[in-house]
Amino acid sequence: MPEAVEAWVAQMSQRFAGRPIAVAVEQIRGALVFMLSKYEQLHIFPVPPAMTANLRKAFYSSGAKNDPSDADLLLDLLQMHREKLRRLSPDTEATRRIQNLVEERRKLVDEKTAQSNRLEAHLKIYFPQIPCWFEDIGTPLVCALLERWPTLEALQKAEPDTLRKFFRKHHSRKEELIKSRIKAIGEAKPALKDRAVVEAKVAVVKVLVQLIQVLHEGIEGLGRQIQEAAEAHPDFFIFDSLPGAGAVMAPRLLAAFGSQRERYQNAAEVQTSSGIAPVSENSGKSSWVHFRFACPKFLRQSF
Repeated sequence: MPEAVEAWVAQMSQRFAGRPIAVAVEQIRGALVFMLSKYEQLHIFPVPPAMTANLRKAFYSSGAKNDPSDADLLLDLLQMHREKLRRLSPDTEATRRIQNLVEERRKLVDEKTAQSNRLEAHLKIYFPQIPCWFEDIGTPLVCALLERWPTLEALQKAEPDTLRKFFRKHHSRKEELIKSRIKAIGEAKPALKDRAVVEAKVAVVKVLVQLIQVLHEGIEGLGRQIQEAAEAHPDFFIFDSLPGAGAVMAPRLLAAFGSQRERYQNAAEVQTSSGIAPVSENSGKSSWVHFRFACPKFLRQSF
């Protein structure tokens, strides 16, 4: 809790007369790191959990694990191998704002994709025509249609003029496409007539549609915030000028490189730290090149 951390930092500060205190933490981001970052006298050194785990295996062959012994390992790393660790040095506030916004937006996009996949799985059971008529069932058009006509039977009762007005209202204005959809709706046959299954699926579909609509609105809102934050950033023009960067990727590239670009000496360091460079292992006459697993996933995804 913040109160406990505050008391601990005050005690440590008094013990060391306000001098800088190095703190090793087994995470790069998270509640504890954010909480400790507000204290200027604390110099935070993130330690990869795999590093601690491998040391534990080397020093404790029994495999025993507990917090005090792990704390001792972290202290040993901090005292004897500090050159292997990199002190946490946050970017500017403007950059961190963009970094957090683009990452949260990506999480919402992934969540929307997951819910859209669930929606499609349910529709394939009782209303399989929807995924065939529409390329993306996570769009506001499809969500609004399912919210109003959740079954084929209900959709076929709608008048052609009503459907035409509905499609136009939801920005589908190609007359040939509207005619083909209305014709397909009239000729469609129900996948099953088991009311017990249909009623249960319809109940879930209504919930999923609402979730997807809320997620869509949230993504749009975050997109506007990202655009405003990016345009206010002094370095945004660099990444906005890159060919093909676009409104989504330009802020993500800015977030990836950060405001302390001097931390990278060359392009190879960016490649290795982001996980896009392959990992080579050589032993005797054997050589193995593989994908890097331990890396910042969101950063690699950006590249």
